[in-house]
Amino acid sequence: MFYVFLADGFEETEALATLDVMRRAKLEVLTVGVTGEMVTGSHKVTVKSDITPDKVDFDNIEGVVLPGGMPGTLNLEKAECVINAVKYCYDNDKLVAAICAAPSILGHLGMLKGRKATCFPGFETELEGAQYTASHTETDGKVITAKGAGCAVEFGHAIVSSALSKETADSVIEAMQCL
Repeated sequence: MFYVFLADGFEETEALATLDVMRRAKLEVLTVGVTGEMVTGSHKVTVKSDITPDKVDFDNIEGVVLPGGMPGTLNLEKAECVINAVKYCYDNDKLVAAICAAPSILGHLGMLKGRKATCFPGFETELEGAQYTASHTETDGKVITAKGAGCAVEFGHAIVSSALSKETADSVIEAMQCL
């Protein structure tokens, strides 16, 4: 199971486009409402999360996805459930993916040291120890980072490529008319 964590102020495109690509690839993925069952994005789009943090199951977790946005990223970082899930996945070689400002969370946790990473311009200094690339997406082992909303479909592609295969990801993206 993959979990996409949503907190008030999340960037809608980064969360929902990524979720859509993952579900089209038939990955098991649920949204987790960190700040409540109903979560409002940075552009005032409100979505109903699939589950609340108490329902996150570490026994079958395959990875976590952190959308950016402000103050969504700050709300994610102060949520114990998010930090616990990120640490668990990182420590157990599960997928950890973050886009826009959210890679800063990984930087603050020391998870980007010696890794290639990218983020929304202006957050580079928060990627502690990373080799900043400015790429749209960056995959370094089981850690995937991306630049921002315009890269959300590509970010989803990178997640599906890592979780399943590049061929499956290409097939999904092609069916979406992105290639």
